[in-house]
Amino acid sequence: MFFSKGAQPPAPGTDQEPPEKTGPARFFEILQSDSANLLKANLLFVLTCIPLVTIPPSVFAMNRVVRRLVLDQPVHCPADYFSAFWQHLGRSYAAFLMVALLLFFSGGGALFYLRRAGANPLLFLPFMLCTTIFLVTMLSSTYFYGLLADGSDLRSALRMALILGVGRPFRALLAALFCYGSLAVCALAFPFSAAYLLFIGFSLPCLVANFFIRTVLRRYAS
Repeated sequence: MFFSKGAQPPAPGTDQEPPEKTGPARFFEILQSDSANLLKANLLFVLTCIPLVTIPPSVFAMNRVVRRLVLDQPVHCPADYFSAFWQHLGRSYAAFLMVALLLFFSGGGALFYLRRAGANPLLFLPFMLCTTIFLVTMLSSTYFYGLLADGSDLRSALRMALILGVGRPFRALLAALFCYGSLAVCALAFPFSAAYLLFIGFSLPCLVANFFIRTVLRRYAS
């Protein structure tokens, strides 16, 4: 009488696993259970970026560690961080240079042509081209590092990232806005943002970005 029609109470001795958490509940679960790993990864990222030339493998290692957290895979910092840092130097430098150079030159080109388009309307054409390249690169970069962190080779990751960046831009836009936007705000607020940057200012945006794109990668790139 206490159960609706057709419902059956669990059999004695049967273990029922709770349903998998999704959405905000899963995000805050990661923050709660893996706060120590996020803190360690952030501190390691700051330290390994100090020589500047090691920024590319640091970015790759951060994404690799955070991606494992999002996928609910075991993470052991600093071992997993340095493993990703040293074992993928070639891919990390190639990925960083592709993204950084495209963003730099397309963004600079867009500003250059926009300033001169008032005197010559034809310059709106190269401005639109540079703007399109900049936006596609920004959107695709979030998927790109997620795919590389999953073990895809550089060429396959680049091709799939471009497809997803154009075909599934919404979650990539949310990820890019939070990741790049929060770093831009911290740069403008420095030195007041120094403590935040030191402890969680890089791992938290990386976590949010990877959390936004997780369902897209699971559906189209698995």
